[in-house]
Amino acid sequence: MSIAQISLPKGVGPHAEKLLDAITQASTAEDLNRAGGKAEGFVLGLESAKAIKSQIAESLYVAYDDAASQRATELA
Repeated sequence: MSIAQISLPKGVGPHAEKLLDAITQASTAEDLNRAGGKAEGFVLGLESAKAIKSQIAESLYVAYDDAASQRATELA
């Protein structure tokens, strides 16, 4: 799933894309773990602040997790 397919509040999309790019462009497993942690914290913060609904949070989690899994395979 692409971040562009997820209905996000105004101003959130560019940050979400930047985090996805950090995951997909990680050069080491350590960089990948760091980027994944930042993305997870970002979604948790949005959800905790009630800026997004839980369905949208789940979509973001899935998008980030899928990207991280794919990148981990590429780095292995």
